[in-house]
Amino acid sequence: MATGTPDSQARFGQSVKGLLTEKVNTCGTDVIALTKQVLKGSRSSELLGQAARNMVLQEDTILHSEDSLRKMAIITTHLQYQQEAIQKNVEQSSDLQDQLNHLLK
Repeated sequence: MATGTPDSQARFGQSVKGLLTEKVNTCGTDVIALTKQVLKGSRSSELLGQAARNMVLQEDTILHSEDSLRKMAIITTHLQYQQEAIQKNVEQSSDLQDQLNHLLK
């Protein structure tokens, strides 16, 4: 079997070395690209987590606002009843005043 000349073996070695170097560089580039994608994914997941936390805070605020509105409606109704009761008392007082004036004449 022919072993080839040292010069051809050197060229073959250089050729293999060149191919391997090219493959290593390509893999290195792929790893860098993949790392960037993982970091983007990590950042996206971080942003999604923050968005979810913000939504929960907004929901809590809305629920608190709705609760406050219900309480305000109850207080408003109570104040209306008090206003009506005061108005009745004023009317009754006016009626009593008229009756007293009529009796005193």
